[in-house]
Amino acid sequence: MKIVDEILRSKIKPKEKQLKLIEAVVQKKISAKDFITFFETASDTDKGTCADAMKHISEEKPELLVPYIDILVKYINHQLPRVKWGIPEAVGNMAKEYPDNVIKAIPNLLKNTSDDKINTAVIKWCAAYALSEIAKSNPETRKQLLPIFEKIIKIEKNNGVRNVYIKALKVIRK
Repeated sequence: MKIVDEILRSKIKPKEKQLKLIEAVVQKKISAKDFITFFETASDTDKGTCADAMKHISEEKPELLVPYIDILVKYINHQLPRVKWGIPEAVGNMAKEYPDNVIKAIPNLLKNTSDDKINTAVIKWCAAYALSEIAKSNPETRKQLLPIFEKIIKIEKNNGVRNVYIKALKVIRK
């Protein structure tokens, strides 16, 4: 955890901090366990940076975060927007290789699809991405998710969010 703290306290730009975190975790200079432990106890700013890094870590090495899926699920509905963006994208990235592990995220992801003041278009897009990746990768979830996707397509005002569901349905129905 010392390395995570050193990176986040360094005088480099925020994007560089994020890149250094990603590199350190992917190259196992920081264990995924230490990274997740730090994330859970971090300040709001650091939590956001870590959540953002997680989506990239899960893209490169999803196996590093899969053991911590329960912790990630717990933070899907966190009050910080950057956490509500990063964690669902990480879950979506893990769905491709670990479709059975991410099913437990569905109830929390669905909370981020509603149209309200808290769920901005970005938050809804990230939830749509995760849910669509789960549905594409795990046929057993489709009976539950496809009717929800169809309902959201009819009522969603944001084209970007709606298109995530439309593309998922096209892939699934081929």
